[in-house]
Amino acid sequence: MKNLKSYLESGILEQYVLGDLSIEERLEVEKNAVKYPEIKAELIEIESALLSYAMSNAIEPAESLRNKVLNSLEKAEADVRPLYAASPKPGQFYKYAFAASLALFFISVILLINLNSKLNDSYTQIAVLQSGNQRFSNQVNFIDEELRDTRNALHFYQNQAAYKLVTLKGSDKAPAASMLVAFNPDEEEVMIDLSTLKMPSNDKEHQYQLWAMVDGKPVDLGVFDSEVDSTGMKKMKSVKNAQAFAVTLELRGGSANPTMDQMMAIGSI
Repeated sequence: MKNLKSYLESGILEQYVLGDLSIEERLEVEKNAVKYPEIKAELIEIESALLSYAMSNAIEPAESLRNKVLNSLEKAEADVRPLYAASPKPGQFYKYAFAASLALFFISVILLINLNSKLNDSYTQIAVLQSGNQRFSNQVNFIDEELRDTRNALHFYQNQAAYKLVTLKGSDKAPAASMLVAFNPDEEEVMIDLSTLKMPSNDKEHQYQLWAMVDGKPVDLGVFDSEVDSTGMKKMKSVKNAQAFAVTLELRGGSANPTMDQMMAIGSI
């Protein structure tokens, strides 16, 4: 097998031990176990680990379940108890074997119930941790964006002379709209002033998209939402030789080309 290590780490052996594979998949695993000693050894180790885990985490069964098991065992014992204290006859061996198998079966059921309960608890804890991590990650991303916008604003105010300020005025679609674009042609840098932004509110399915006009062709500079942000400047995509800027309303995420009948604001340098 070329990728024996990948096969061992794929999880299929754990599924085999837990009985989660189809008949064809189980036969394939057994065939590989005969052919490759490493696979057989891994199966034995997994079975041993699961049994050890089940034994170490076993929970005292409910009184009703324990009584049911004991009653079943007593009934099975009564069915096979010999009438005389003599060696069992050959035919009685199977009765004893049945009783022993029944006892092992009920013990296995109890262990599996306990193991399943432990696994479910583990899955729940993992889900809670993942949810907490996601919330923490979202908070970090939000704070990081705020810090980035604050740094952009500081950079702009410290180097105002390097920027050309372009005021975009509202179109017939949004006469009251306006926004300020700061363009640094030397560094090919574009920023929009979120603190003075005046655009109609956009819904969850749409965003505003900023465009630069370069030699008569629109160039995508990124998307933004209509919320006013006191942190100030938001950095957009880079561009050089821009002659004008415009804003259109597009589906969330932006468009490859501007939707002309959704032109919201425009301004020339």
